[in-house]
Amino acid sequence: MNIYGLDHIVLCVRSVEATLEFYQRVLGLEAREERAGKWSLHFGSSKISIQDAGTLPALAERTVPGSGNFCVLTELPIEDVVARLQSNGVEIVEGPAEKAGAVGKLMSVYFRDPDANLVEVSRRIS
Repeated sequence: MNIYGLDHIVLCVRSVEATLEFYQRVLGLEAREERAGKWSLHFGSSKISIQDAGTLPALAERTVPGSGNFCVLTELPIEDVVARLQSNGVEIVEGPAEKAGAVGKLMSVYFRDPDANLVEVSRRIS
């Protein structure tokens, strides 16, 4: 199969509007309406698709808000990430702490979005 990377993840959310606002404000992601009522958040060559819990397709009927967990990478010093989270009133649930990433060590900080999905922002350690 030769799998080589991540294209996107999907988050099931209670409020598309609140989720878009949170990720734009806190992480600076770009919201795009892909088609009428279908939103996603873009950064680099990746995206987070946003699925409204009230309109789940049959394929995703067992998906619930708050069950996501993902990691995004930054080039910012982790102290700057912490400062941005704090300035936006976002509670840090763990970190900064050293973690094992896909290709090496990471310095990570964890927090939750409005649906309690766990978000990890990490910087690779040389």
